[in-house]
Amino acid sequence: MPVPVPRQRGVPVAETDRGSACAAGSSSGGDLTLLVIEDDPAGTFTVPELLDAAGTRVRIRTARNLTEAERLLTDDVHCILVDLALPGPGEEELAPLKHVLRLAPRHAVLALTTSGDAERAAEAVRVGAQDHLFRDELDGRLLSRAIRHAVERKRADTAQVKLAESRLRAQENARLERGLLPTPLLQGSDLRFAARYRPGRSRALLGGDFYDTVRTADGTVHAMIGDVCGHGPDEAALGVELRIAWRALTFAGLCGDELLSTLQQVLEHERESEEIFATLCTVDIAPDGRRAGLCLAGHPAPLIARHGRPAQLLPYDDNGPALGLLPRARWPRRQVELGAAWSLMMYTDGLIEGRRGPDAKQRLGQDGMVEMINRQLAAGLEGESLLEAAVSEVRDLNGGELTDDVAVLLLSRHGARR
Repeated sequence: MPVPVPRQRGVPVAETDRGSACAAGSSSGGDLTLLVIEDDPAGTFTVPELLDAAGTRVRIRTARNLTEAERLLTDDVHCILVDLALPGPGEEELAPLKHVLRLAPRHAVLALTTSGDAERAAEAVRVGAQDHLFRDELDGRLLSRAIRHAVERKRADTAQVKLAESRLRAQENARLERGLLPTPLLQGSDLRFAARYRPGRSRALLGGDFYDTVRTADGTVHAMIGDVCGHGPDEAALGVELRIAWRALTFAGLCGDELLSTLQQVLEHERESEEIFATLCTVDIAPDGRRAGLCLAGHPAPLIARHGRPAQLLPYDDNGPALGLLPRARWPRRQVELGAAWSLMMYTDGLIEGRRGPDAKQRLGQDGMVEMINRQLAAGLEGESLLEAAVSEVRDLNGGELTDDVAVLLLSRHGARR
């Protein structure tokens, strides 16, 4: 029996207008497009469009089977009305509806049946339809209202799903953050610790930079900072693996070349491509705090500031290659005299690769960074304040967000600037 949808007066809609229907939306009175899937040979929906009391124009397309529906299901369709009596694939209960839900997961879907089949109509909503309509009770006003409500309900459902996904991503990022940016283990040490991290990707929480600091049973403080090439979640995950491996190997007594050679094996086994590499800087500070061993694997040299003296880069001429570049590389360990009072700043290259000014083409570089840190030290900045000012100034000089990740770690001893 044909559904008694009253004929509405209106201007026929050209096919070229349909592409803008989706953008028009429904909450602000924009036009909607309904795709009807039903096999009534008499043509139940004989009008090209409806106009409801709110002024919303509903354009109607009809398909006699699921195959034709797939052809007519374009991006400008807002809602699909599925006849539950339609023949569907297989013997599955509500097979046509379930097929449409799989085919159009982002569209609002209404189920059409008879008032004598209320249980089936309710089941249609349970499996995913936004609402159901009874064929023998349907008129133009009810149909228009049901379409608008279904579209808004689908939008609300989609927003809820996105919110849940966002929360899950935040939880995953928090777990990654605990892996990349751990709490330092410095119990019993007189060294002070500070760190700052800023990812390079827009809206990202994490990148490929990582660091760690631990104190072993003999009183030695070990610190490292590293950078996996790239900025995505895969690089962040690899950074977590390298940091955890470094901590485990350090507690196992490895140091210098032996430690870095083992970390290279970890990298080679865990990376997705042979083109992936990582730079690393490791420092082991003697229990008396006056000297340290330094190893660099393709990484910029740390900066040291001794009390009453300008900050400068630690001299290091025998820098080993980045991890993952050469299969039998070596990383010599160099002894460095620190003195009685000092601050040691380790950083990734994101801190020095920004521009010297918004309109400048020249990179800040290590020399520019040293000048900047000395200005901030002269202004009395230290510890967390020093790192915050350094990262903020680098961003301001660059004229906006940096394209690379930035990690900075600061260790200080006995009242030195930190």
